[in-house]
Amino acid sequence: MKPPQNPSQNPSQSAAKGPQLLTEKIRAREVRLLSEDEAFGIVSREEAERMAEERGLDLIVMSLDSSPPVVKMMDFGKYKFEKEKKAREAKKKQHTVDVKEIKMGVRIDTHDYEVKMNKAHGFLESGHKLKVTIRLRGREMQHPNLAFDLANKFVVDLQDVGSAESPPRLEGRQIVILLSPGKKK
Repeated sequence: MKPPQNPSQNPSQSAAKGPQLLTEKIRAREVRLLSEDEAFGIVSREEAERMAEERGLDLIVMSLDSSPPVVKMMDFGKYKFEKEKKAREAKKKQHTVDVKEIKMGVRIDTHDYEVKMNKAHGFLESGHKLKVTIRLRGREMQHPNLAFDLANKFVVDLQDVGSAESPPRLEGRQIVILLSPGKKK
């Protein structure tokens, strides 16, 4: 049986994705040195470390796969902070679409139907997807056409704010239809 490989023996496998600090695990005699404003070209590793120390910066490995590895002089703490800040901003700006659900029976009264319609109208206008479930109880299972008619009526009544992603379908003892916000063109 082969012993497990030590990650320090192969630096490309132990390397995390993205930029990382230059460590002793990375055994390179020469590196291609960059800074924020200029490129120094290929220098020895010791020279690169000395230059970074003089400026009070860290050496960050940008590309380990190239020959020689590309390193950049920068403040790693500041770099990580800026990267996390951008990620937080992107997370704030993204919009998640929730799937709201409305349940009703086949023998729903007109007022109850209007209440469900108003609720569905609000969900679709605010950009949420809507799952409409019509339950079939007892002998109602013998007349699924009534539930399909109700589902189609619901879709027609909501066509000004949303559209059906697929036709109503029977799933066990209920009819299900999924509506998306926005008018279908």
